Amino acid sequence: MSVTVIIGAQWGDEGKGKVVDLLSEKADIVVRVQGGANAGHTVIVGEEKYIFHLIPSGILHKKVECIIGNGVVLDPVSLLEEISVLKKLGINLNGRLHISNRAHLVMPYHKTLDQLREQHAGNGKIGTTGRGIGPAYMDKAARAGIRVVDLLKPKKLKEKIIANIEFVNKMLNGVYNAPEIEAAQIVKQYLRFDKEMDEYITDTGAYLQQALKDRKKIIMEGAQGALLDLDLGTYPYVTSSNTTAGGAATGSGIGPTKIDHVIGVAKAYTTRVGSGPLPTEFPTELGNKVRDKGGEFGATTGRPRRCGWFDAVVVRYACQMSGVDEVVITKLDILDDLDEIKICSDYRHNGKLLKYFPADLEILSEAKPVYIKLKGWKTDTSGIKHFADLPKNAKSYIKHLEKFTGTPIKIISVGAERTQTIKK
Repeated sequence: MSVTVIIGAQWGDEGKGKVVDLLSEKADIVVRVQGGANAGHTVIVGEEKYIFHLIPSGILHKKVECIIGNGVVLDPVSLLEEISVLKKLGINLNGRLHISNRAHLVMPYHKTLDQLREQHAGNGKIGTTGRGIGPAYMDKAARAGIRVVDLLKPKKLKEKIIANIEFVNKMLNGVYNAPEIEAAQIVKQYLRFDKEMDEYITDTGAYLQQALKDRKKIIMEGAQGALLDLDLGTYPYVTSSNTTAGGAATGSGIGPTKIDHVIGVAKAYTTRVGSGPLPTEFPTELGNKVRDKGGEFGATTGRPRRCGWFDAVVVRYACQMSGVDEVVITKLDILDDLDEIKICSDYRHNGKLLKYFPADLEILSEAKPVYIKLKGWKTDTSGIKHFADLPKNAKSYIKHLEKFTGTPIKIISVGAERTQTIKK
């Protein structure tokens, strides 16, 4: 038995899709454990570029089975679009894709509420994708959610949808002064989804328990990043699920004692999308340069990402909260042409070093990064295959990252393709 959890160790967009794809080659099962279609994982194989929002990145390996776990909030429209694209590309899904019957569904009214709330938030905008993820998790917590298993009972499904829309329309009228939603079309649409998704619906908890008995190799794929965790992230500028390793257990039905290994993925610099603190954010000119070279635009929304120096305080905190055993560093090549490179080793607030990552966002916003300055390597690393062949200053940079995060780095990515990977 081998169960590995892969999480983002920053604010998401770290390159987890490529890492999952790489490690899936030797796996039997890949499980997506939380989040929804607000997350985008990009995998490049040769000249083909694949963007997955719900289906695990391991689907590109013919012998790997993929599971969308109970912790995911599932948008059937997005899912069926992905399935259609994969089939057109000749990727066989028969017997390989399993959707948890306990996963909650994203409904059209969730998207409406998500977008309206953001529009009316003014300066308090979170920067959501507008995909209905937050409202879907709200309904789940309020015990008003609709699950995949509900698709199997048309009469009960219709009753639940009508009851929910009655409540939503009261909000649309009373809070947002927005048009009401008609229930009939949504009921019809979701009854059709049952037929289109039926072959994939599984009790994935039971399925995974049997896989553990059969000593299958399982990878659990997280979405977003640890600093977006609902409980442990930079609240309220977070997502609506638990993105640390603990969420992998609750989002899959695999007990925490069955997890053998946790891998954290971090970029060689820092990015985040939307609002919220980013202590090491670059000045505008450097930020634009790194953003353009690194293609730092959201896979889901296309929004430009904010960029900054590597923040070891953030990654160290993420590794501690998830019990990370090793780190994968991605996009090292994006720093190839910089004369000087900085690493944030600590934060200073009111003249004192902070001992812990602050929960108070006011303190985090006021904190000043303590930087270590290193010389750049000024060499193209994108074709390098072995750690020993990296420029001296690049190797020094990696060693400093290990020192300040307190976690060994085992894999380094120097490009988007599978082959552009160094195993240290």
